[in-house]
Amino acid sequence: MSEKKGKFIAFEGLDGSGSSTQVELLVKNLRKLGHNAFVTKEPTNNVIGGLIRGLLTGEWSITPEGFQLLFAADRAHHLSREILPAIEKGNIIVSDRYFFSTFAFGSVDLPLKWLEEINSRFPLPDITFLILVRPQICLERIGKTRHHFEYFEEKTKLEKTLKTYKSLAQNPKNRIVVIDGEKTIDDISKEVLERVNKELGGAL
Repeated sequence: MSEKKGKFIAFEGLDGSGSSTQVELLVKNLRKLGHNAFVTKEPTNNVIGGLIRGLLTGEWSITPEGFQLLFAADRAHHLSREILPAIEKGNIIVSDRYFFSTFAFGSVDLPLKWLEEINSRFPLPDITFLILVRPQICLERIGKTRHHFEYFEEKTKLEKTLKTYKSLAQNPKNRIVVIDGEKTIDDISKEVLERVNKELGGAL
């Protein structure tokens, strides 16, 4: 995406890792530095995103393949209607989840190769931050904020998801920066901002 005027940054991690908090803090800090930065997320709030949330909470069901195709459709819409136009205008877009979520969570039920194929036409973010937190800690955090657990929020599923995330991070082509998510929120936020500046060549 080097030809784009703006930048595309994504955050990944297990549910309960604190990635959503870090998305908000990064955008806040970038705005303080004078950048036009905006938060977005997946699944989106459009019609397809609503279907996905219904699947995650068990309101209806579909095959694992159909589930992941919905994510891909939601992502295609997200890119064409929101992310790419904003980047073309020179903005910094920070997304709470993107296709590495599909690879990591989707591989619980499906082959990683197929998941990569159905997302192969989507652009790679300039930087992806992987906020690493142990599954048990994530589940404890979720239990304190919600009365229910969603489809992937089981220890065995999260352990498999985390293993895939770590494997993806080992490939330098993926541009994944691993962050210790068990540090304090402020320490993580500071490290993220420093890494953004470094990865973007001191552009901040």
